[in-house]
Amino acid sequence: MLDLVLSQRNINTKVKISIQALVSILVVLLAVALPQFVHIFAGSAGGVTYLPMYLPVILGGCLLGAYWGLGVGIMSPLVSFLLTSLMENPMPIAARLPYMIMELAIFGLVSGLFSKKIFENKWIVYPAVISAILLGRLSFLAISFIFQSVSVVKGNAVWTQILNGYMGVLIQLAVVPVIVTILRHLLKKDNE
Repeated sequence: MLDLVLSQRNINTKVKISIQALVSILVVLLAVALPQFVHIFAGSAGGVTYLPMYLPVILGGCLLGAYWGLGVGIMSPLVSFLLTSLMENPMPIAARLPYMIMELAIFGLVSGLFSKKIFENKWIVYPAVISAILLGRLSFLAISFIFQSVSVVKGNAVWTQILNGYMGVLIQLAVVPVIVTILRHLLKKDNE
C-alpha cells in the first residue's frame, strides 16, 4: 500500500526507500516491544497464547509489500533475540530463533503479496491475514517435523503451541484488518 501511494505521488526512489525503511524500523520496534508488554501482563505463557510478535509483522507486510514484509519478518525475531539477550533473557530462545525467523518471514512475505490489492479493495486484507497465518504456521510445523531429529524443537511440541495460540490468531484476525483498513483510509484520503 505504502509503495503504491508513494509512487502515485511521484516520490523519488531515494525518499521512497527512506520512508519504507523508517516504517519498517518502526514495525520491527513494535514487534520487539509488544511481546515484552504481553510477558509483563500475561507471564511467560503469554507469548505462545497471544502471539504478539506476529501482529506487527503481518501488519507490516500488508502496509509495506512483500520485500519489506519479508525483511520485517526476518528482522523482528532477530532484533528481539539480540536485544533481550543483552538482558540475559533471550526471546525467542536460541533453539526457536531459526524457526521464528522462517515463520515470520513467511508471514511478512505472504501478507505483503496482497499489499497493492488491499489498497484497491479493503476486503482483500482478510485473505491476506488468513493466508499469512496459515502458510506461516504450516511452514513452522513442517520444518519442525523435518528437523526434529537434529533439533530440540519437536514437531509434536510445535503442534501443541499452534493449538495453544488460537487466541493470538483470533486477535490477529480481528485487529490487523481494522488497523490496515484505517491506514488504507488515511492513505487514500491523503492521496486524493
